[in-house]
Amino acid sequence: MTAPAIELKGISKSFGPVQANKDISIRVAPGTIHGIIGENGAGKSTLMSILYGFYKADKGEIWINGNRTEIPDSQAAIAAGIGMVFQHFKLVENFTVLENIVLGAEDGGLLMPSLSKARKILKELAAEYELHVDPDKRIDEIGVGMQQRVEILKALYRQADILILDEPTGVLTPPEADQLFRILDRLRAEGKTIILITHKLREIMDATDTVSVMRRGQMTATVKTAETSPEHLAELMVGRKVLLRVDKVPAKPGKPILEIEQLRVVDEAGVERLKGIDLTLRAGEIMGIAGVAGNGQSELLEVLGGMRSGEGAIRLNGVDLPLQGAGSDARARRAAHVAHVPEDRQSEGLIMGFHAWENVAFGYHHAPEYQKGLLMNNAALRADTEAKMAKFDVRPPDPWLDAKSFSGGNQQKIVVAREIERNPDLLLIGQPTRGVDIGAIEFIHKQIVALRDQGKAILLVSVELEEILSLADRVAVMFDGRIMGERAVDQTDEKELGLMMAGVAGEAA
Repeated sequence: MTAPAIELKGISKSFGPVQANKDISIRVAPGTIHGIIGENGAGKSTLMSILYGFYKADKGEIWINGNRTEIPDSQAAIAAGIGMVFQHFKLVENFTVLENIVLGAEDGGLLMPSLSKARKILKELAAEYELHVDPDKRIDEIGVGMQQRVEILKALYRQADILILDEPTGVLTPPEADQLFRILDRLRAEGKTIILITHKLREIMDATDTVSVMRRGQMTATVKTAETSPEHLAELMVGRKVLLRVDKVPAKPGKPILEIEQLRVVDEAGVERLKGIDLTLRAGEIMGIAGVAGNGQSELLEVLGGMRSGEGAIRLNGVDLPLQGAGSDARARRAAHVAHVPEDRQSEGLIMGFHAWENVAFGYHHAPEYQKGLLMNNAALRADTEAKMAKFDVRPPDPWLDAKSFSGGNQQKIVVAREIERNPDLLLIGQPTRGVDIGAIEFIHKQIVALRDQGKAILLVSVELEEILSLADRVAVMFDGRIMGERAVDQTDEKELGLMMAGVAGEAA
């Protein structure tokens, strides 16, 4: 019999009192796509970080192609033919694509021969695997889909035969995700072995040959993908039956909460990002904003949330909100009962090196319940954090842990809890379930719908059309800084919205 490309035997890893992995064993056949799923905090990324040499297991063995292999660091993993594409890319933004490919794999002290060699190999890899990208573009000049291609090319340049992808579609638009899976199919056909960590059950069902399920640090099952179903996998992940659709009653829209008229935004480079946006959002409804990333959705959230200046008019509950100067910042928006869950939780929603209880205070640290004379009432804040962690099932429920110590989904829960629990009139929420597992998605969706049913207004930006169609009551599509069309969700479908996302006006679509 052919030896497994990867075999992990009895892997265990603890971080202080938290056991991330407990006696895990797994076999991955060569030339296959093997999915690993589990709730946030189940230990998936820790296990793969051990395989890639970022962490050292407390006990257990790693076997590569039938040979026991010590992997004390990522250089040893690369030497063993393993490459990893992390959920948050490890690229130097002001370096070119070519410079990032070569970084850490230079041939000798002179850079130019390495760059010339890399340019030639990059051209061959691009042609072989359909990974075309401009080698002379800087990373900050290309989109996230192209950045992910660079990460894959980095691994292939280092001759990886085993490729680990951690939540690879979390930052991709639907067309970019489709292209990624075409690339993975090609890699598999060429004999590469791929481990795919994802919370998206549809991707698991469509892309993988085998899937392993983790729960609370342990491996609970490994099944052939063709012999299972999304419902069965969800139950294995969470330990109970999970509702895979949003359960909500029809909206009962009330008075206008948010009115936007001819909103325009020009960025620092003088590029017009919003080109006369008109929208009305009512109490008791969820409006979804769909569109390919980079078409103005982020700027819309930022100007509404007080993070960016604009021109035009915004009214909240009939009161004009300043778009420039005094009173136009995020603190003033919060005072007007606007809450904001930003699209990027790590750079905009949290300070990663601060404790969870400190992150829960950010933006609301002036609230009376957090004050004790001239000082902050830290004891009250920690108690409030414990209550929010319990209600939103944050794992582990430890207010003293730094934000960086939580999984991505639990980081998201902290941000969502902080904003929703302020009882806002308007909730701005960007990519609410990016990188979040199925159980947490169900929970976050329920919280958003509950807020709607309390008569609040929610503006939802998501690259997941499926999420918008199941969660929103109305959807507006943005393209090139404009609204291309607006629909009730029960009067449209992915095909029509996709055409509008491509710039086909609503009437024609």
